[in-house]
Order: sequence, then C-alpha cells, then structure tokens
Amino acid sequence: MKQAGSKNIFSYQYRLKRLKRDSNKWALLTVAILVFIALPVVTIGIELFSGPGETWGHIVDNLLPDYLWNSLFLILACGILVLLFGVSTAWLVARFEFPLRKQLEWLLILPLAIPGYIVAYAYAGIFDYGGSFQLLLEAAGLEFVRIDIMNKFGLAFVLGISLFPYVYVSSRAFFINQANSLLEASEMLGVGQFKTFFRLMLPMARPAIVAGLILVLMEVLNDYGAAKYYGVNTFTVGIFRSWFALEEPETAVYLSALLIVIVFTLILLEKFQRRKVQFNSNRSNNRSIDRKKPGRRQQVLIFIAVLIPVLLGFIFPLSQLIFWAVLTFDKVFDASFLALSLQSFWIACLTAFVTVVMAITLIYFSKWSRLGFIKNIAKLGVLGYAIPGAVIAIGIMIPMISIDKWLISFFDRFFNMDVGLLITGTVVALIYAYVVRFLAVAYNPIESTSLKVSNTIPDSSRILGVGNISTFFKIEFPLIRTGIASAFILVFIDALKELPLTLILKPFHVNTLAVKAYEYASDEMVMEAAIPSLFIIVTVMLPVIFLNRMLIK
Repeated sequence: MKQAGSKNIFSYQYRLKRLKRDSNKWALLTVAILVFIALPVVTIGIELFSGPGETWGHIVDNLLPDYLWNSLFLILACGILVLLFGVSTAWLVARFEFPLRKQLEWLLILPLAIPGYIVAYAYAGIFDYGGSFQLLLEAAGLEFVRIDIMNKFGLAFVLGISLFPYVYVSSRAFFINQANSLLEASEMLGVGQFKTFFRLMLPMARPAIVAGLILVLMEVLNDYGAAKYYGVNTFTVGIFRSWFALEEPETAVYLSALLIVIVFTLILLEKFQRRKVQFNSNRSNNRSIDRKKPGRRQQVLIFIAVLIPVLLGFIFPLSQLIFWAVLTFDKVFDASFLALSLQSFWIACLTAFVTVVMAITLIYFSKWSRLGFIKNIAKLGVLGYAIPGAVIAIGIMIPMISIDKWLISFFDRFFNMDVGLLITGTVVALIYAYVVRFLAVAYNPIESTSLKVSNTIPDSSRILGVGNISTFFKIEFPLIRTGIASAFILVFIDALKELPLTLILKPFHVNTLAVKAYEYASDEMVMEAAIPSLFIIVTVMLPVIFLNRMLIK
C-alpha cells in the first residue's frame, strides 16, 4: 500500500513538474481566450444559484409547456421539411442531367441569403387578405378559400424552406464525391435508382445529412423575429418577454439555461448516433458521380422537383419584397436609410475582422503551446455557435452591467465623476457577443486551410531563430489567406443577418438593417420592411454565390 501511495505521489509530482516546464505564454493566452469566450455560459450557470424571478411559478404552470411544445414541434416539423427538400434536391442535381441543372444547382443555395424572419414577412403578405395568393384564388373562382399561415404550422414551413440549403450543401458535397464504383456495382446487380438511393446512398450520406440538420435545428431554436411575428411562443420569445416585458433577468436566465440543455442534448444525440455507426470510404477509389441522363419525361419531373424549393424559398419571397419595395421606395429610401446601411455594414465588417483575428490567435496559440491538452480544449471555443443569440446576449449583459456599476462607483468615489455606462449599451459589448456567437464560423475554414500547410517550412524558420509571429506573417499567412477570406465573408454574412442578439445588445444610437426591418414589421408596416430586407439579401447573396463557386471548384 505504501509503495502504491508513493508511486501516485511521484506520478502527481512528475505531472506537475511537466506542466510547469511545458507551460508558456501561448498556453496562457489560449486559456485566456477560452475564458473570454465561455463567459456568457458561465454567467448563466452562476446566475442560476440566485433563484428565479417572481413570475417563474406562473411561467412553469402556464407558459413553459407551450414554450417546450412549440420549440419541439418546430424542431420536428422543420427537420422533416429540410430533409425532404435538402436531401432530395442534392441527390437529383448530383446524379442526373436535366434542363437548367447548372443554374438550379447554385439557385438552391440562395435561400440562405434571405433570413428566416424576412421570409416570414414576405409569406405573411403573400397569404394575407388581398395578397397575391388570395388574388390567384379569386381568379380561379375559389375566393371562399382562406389559408392562415400565421401559426406554428406556417412558421415551420417558413423556417424549413429558408434553411433547407444547409442540408442541401452538405449532402450534395457528399454525393458528388462519393465512390462511383458503388453505384456501378449497384447497376450491374440490376438495382434500380430508387432502391439504390434509399438502401445504399442515403445510409452512407447520413453523417453529412445529420451535420447539416444540426445546423438547421440550431437556427430554428435561435429564431426570434419570425416566431414573434407569427405569434408562436418559443423559448427565445419567452426569454425576450421575461427580460423586457416582465423585467425579470432571473427568469430569463432560467429559460436560457433550459434552452442550453435542449441545444446540447441535440448535439450529444448527434455525437452518439455517429459513434454507433462506422462509415468507411476508400478515397483512392473515389471519383465524381457519372451523371445519368434519363428520358425526357423523367427530366421534366426532376426539373419540377428541383424547381419547387427554389420557388418557395427564394423566388416567391423575393418577388413579394421587390413588389413592396417599389411601392414604398420614396417613403423609406433616404439619406438616413443610407447612413443606417453604412452603419450596419461597418459593424458587420468590424465583427468579421475581430472574429477572424480571434480565430487565428486561438488556432495558432494552441499550436505553439507545448501542452498537448491545450490543443484539444481550444476547440471548445467554437461551441458558441450552438448557443442561441438571445442566450449569449443575456450571458453578456449581466456581467457587463456589474462591471459598469463597479466602474461608476469607482470614478464617483475617487474622482467625483459621473461616467455613466462605459461598456453596457456600446458597440464593444455588441462586437464581443458577435465574436462569441460566430467564432466557429471563422474557426472551421481557417483551421481546415491551415491543416493543409506542411509543418516543414514553419519548423525550419523557427530552427533558424525566427519567432512564431514573424514566421506566421511571412510564411503561413500567405498560404492560408483563402481560408481567412472565406471566414471573413461567412462571419460578415451572419453578423449582418443576426437579429435576437442585436435587439438586446445594440446601443440606442446604433441601428442595423436587420433591426430596422424587424421594427417596421412589428409596427405593422411590413411593406416598408422590404427595402432594408432587400439590402440584406443583395449584400448577402453576392458572397453566397462566390462561396458556392469555390465549393463547386
């Protein structure tokens, strides 16, 4: 027993000495960045010990079941819809030749350029009394038919048709690069296309499909604008109501904690299902799928099947917004609107720059650290994307208010100065929240690009006495600039579209296109929301097309 105890003590002392020996400034900086990113979630956890607000009992008895049921319903309904549209269209454009295939291949990704809450505004107008759909029914003699889309079923439809490209992109990439020999073997055995897809390709594409589906579900739980406009009570709507209407941050914290549990349960389920099934692929035998050219009738049917999601997710809502924009252009478009647009673009650009810098430092600081576990925990910094924006905003607002209170007291006591709020309600807090939320968006493309760079040249540079930072800027930065550019564009797009987080943290004197569109719609001026919505769409659409072309290449 004494020998075993002495061995344990020796092992502990050896690990401690090794930790002290291998620790360097890069390891400490990596840990500091992770603490910086984890602050919102840690704050939510700490605030739980303070207890809920006075209305918590009322919410649990009357509203919480509604929040839970509606959120789960949206997850299930949107999941089914995005799988139907995303997987089917990905397989059809990857496997078959048909008229306008190349054009539809990139058009299928453009619904991502229209935020879900903007699609919701457009469809509310399309199905409204006197809307284009109602006019078509009247022209067909069906004026007695009314379709009410302002409910949870309509919300699920709107979110599904705007988010299916997440599944489409990941599935298409898998189908295009899948082993062609498997399909040839299936054809030699006389297996039809239908059976080949469901029995062979669909199970093999499961990891890629689930990866896209998880992103969709994260976006569904993050949505606020569409759910609020359609009158559907979800967790995010409840968080806003508790914080602003009831003025109970404690209750908002408890709802945020429950939403975090739901989000991480989905992530764990995805990890669990991936572990239970092994997917092997011999890359050396892989080549792009040889597209088949079916008969003319089948080509028409495939064309219609692929065109329907494009019409529903992009053409119809865009047409409605353009129609409204023509009617309200003189009323909305003025010098103040241009100033608002420039302000929105400036915030998105600054966010993209800071987030990319943070992602680069996290990747390379952990790489320069001599501690092996630092490289593993560095990936924890990307978990912010899985947390809804409203939760991050609450987790940042609480410590920012506490810091501001301390600063106000400090300056008043020692300098007799009334400095007001220095952090809360400033662009600094907003940018910080954006960085936490979108760090994963920048981290993944930069890391994937950096892994393709051989370590030989940087190692040789350091052997010659050149420091890590100089080696990075002179050698590694030029080699990964494509990944950096992609990361910048992706973060810019997400920051420009983000609504829940911006609504909570934006300064009073600052506005964005997303918030302006939401304010118009909330004030029952949905037609006026068309101009800021179109500005967002056009600004987002160009980089989306650019990234899609990079993906195809």
